Amino acid sequence: MEANSWIVILLCSVGTFAIRALPLIWTRRHLARQNNNEDKTLPTWLGLLGPLMIAAMFGVSLVPVRHDWIGAVATLAGCITTFVAWYRSRTLGKPVFLGVVVFGLVTFACTQF
Repeated sequence: MEANSWIVILLCSVGTFAIRALPLIWTRRHLARQNNNEDKTLPTWLGLLGPLMIAAMFGVSLVPVRHDWIGAVATLAGCITTFVAWYRSRTLGKPVFLGVVVFGLVTFACTQF
């Protein structure tokens, strides 16, 4: 791989880590400051971060990378799988994982023919 690719991978990994670590660090400090208060509550906006990040990734995923029928079919299959898995499980991790797997399998299968 070229050096530019490694720099992009490093920046993406740092960004992904920051998205997860910064709210955790903030929450720990916020709860530590409330040690006098028996009712330790988190702000409501913190519970919205996960669904907002999933919605942002879903919005970006709707634009096919490939501009041919394979990209359209893979995107449609991944979106349908994600929605059905979410509807059945009402969680965030499993539907995203299954949608990515189906997207990859459809892309791989279509390029073999």
